[in-house]
Amino acid sequence: MNDAYTPLTLKSTHDGLKWAAVEPGVIPAWVADMDLPTAPAVADVLRRRADGDLGYPAWLLDRNAGPLAEAFAERMAGRFGWEADPGLVRPFNDLNQALQVLLHLWTKPGDGVAVHVPAYHPFLDTLDVMERPLRPIRMEPDGDTWRFEVPDLAGCRVLLLVNPHNPTGRAFTERELTELAEHAERHDLLVIADEIHADLVYEPHRHIPFATIAPERTVTLTSATKAFNLGGIRCSVAHFGHEGARTALEAQPPFVYGSPSVFGVEATVAAWRHGDAWLAETVALLDRNRRTIADRLPAAFGYRVPEATYLAWLNVGRPGMAEVFEREARVRLNDGAAFGPGGESCVRLNFATTEAILAEILDRLLRQRW
Repeated sequence: MNDAYTPLTLKSTHDGLKWAAVEPGVIPAWVADMDLPTAPAVADVLRRRADGDLGYPAWLLDRNAGPLAEAFAERMAGRFGWEADPGLVRPFNDLNQALQVLLHLWTKPGDGVAVHVPAYHPFLDTLDVMERPLRPIRMEPDGDTWRFEVPDLAGCRVLLLVNPHNPTGRAFTERELTELAEHAERHDLLVIADEIHADLVYEPHRHIPFATIAPERTVTLTSATKAFNLGGIRCSVAHFGHEGARTALEAQPPFVYGSPSVFGVEATVAAWRHGDAWLAETVALLDRNRRTIADRLPAAFGYRVPEATYLAWLNVGRPGMAEVFEREARVRLNDGAAFGPGGESCVRLNFATTEAILAEILDRLLRQRW
């Protein structure tokens, strides 16, 4: 990875949201993009496509986007032992869109949605705007990791499962997933499983697709965008194991929710089929970074080493500290209050950066008196 990157060079060369939204001199460690070069396999295929045929792709009239569905099924089988049916795969632009489509088709205002909290804040915003009441499943600290107890889910229509979990970095165990499946069966829930961080799980932990536990109840949402740093390509997939949700989607006009571009599909296929050497190097860097945080931050930061993702969830004990850290330490973090119940005194730190930049981030945070 490129250790020549510095906050100054990244600010001058990266015009995406992460760096563009901060003042000069502030290091952004908030939005979940990486400060790393694009995987060569992805860059190569995009260059070839730009130099070649930019007309309508051959798979345009295939509702499961042909190569995208096949590449997804191959990856699920090869990495997680899940024999996913490519015929049940449908393309979307991103996971937020897919979630909103599913909630629109399967629920109505007033239907409850169970979610582990603290939770990925755009999902909470979706529930609020769509008037689907949140039923929180609270993540509680448990030694070096996290636990949860499932409340009564009567009145819920959907279990929205984020696994691996954002923001705590928990990789749910088979026992935990089986318990959730039992609740889903008892209350007749559609399970929408966001598994976008599945490729970012650290040994000895492992990712278990929820569809291997409760296949007929599950719609699995995923994308190459998080593991391969491709948020701007706007491409994701949904695997519809739940027949009712699949039937509801197929009753819609074919392009009413849009479709990914040829660049999104080709970048995703290239990442999943040819990007694993880059991914292995990246995960090794992230593994070092998550441990560096543990070595350097004192207990007052409330850090538990994540089992997955590149997100550090820090309980700093006081609300409003994200603003203080940005103003005084010149580091931008996510304010935990946006992540719902349990996040009020927390901040989220994105450690998907070079070791040198992470060291500077930690130096700045440690110099801040709070």
